[in-house]
Amino acid sequence: QVQLVESGGGLVQAGGSLRLSCAASGRTFNSYAMGWLRQAPGKEREFVAVISASAGIRYYADSVKGRFTISRDNAKNTVDLQMNSLKPEDTAVYYCAADQNLRQIRLGPRYDYWGQGTQVTVSS
Repeated sequence: QVQLVESGGGLVQAGGSLRLSCAASGRTFNSYAMGWLRQAPGKEREFVAVISASAGIRYYADSVKGRFTISRDNAKNTVDLQMNSLKPEDTAVYYCAADQNLRQIRLGPRYDYWGQGTQVTVSS
């Protein structure tokens, strides 16, 4: 069993930065791929970034490539998303997800575990 709690969301101006963090409970955290998803109002949930259990593999959505960086600390059971050069279209609720299959996080729509989400709002 893995429980995920996101933090770090907020309001930021376009061009600014935010760092999201996801704290995971459970002894098997380091056996799961971890990822971030987002859902904007009126839109479907979309993949943002994923990192493998060993942190050796990372994938990003084209829309965030070069601006966002995903990282994890298996000793602390955390996964972070550093978001730079934020744009108004990045506004969404951001969710942390865990799955033993990295591909499942990229493709969705189901994941082994996911959090409650944190709001990110980027003003123009």
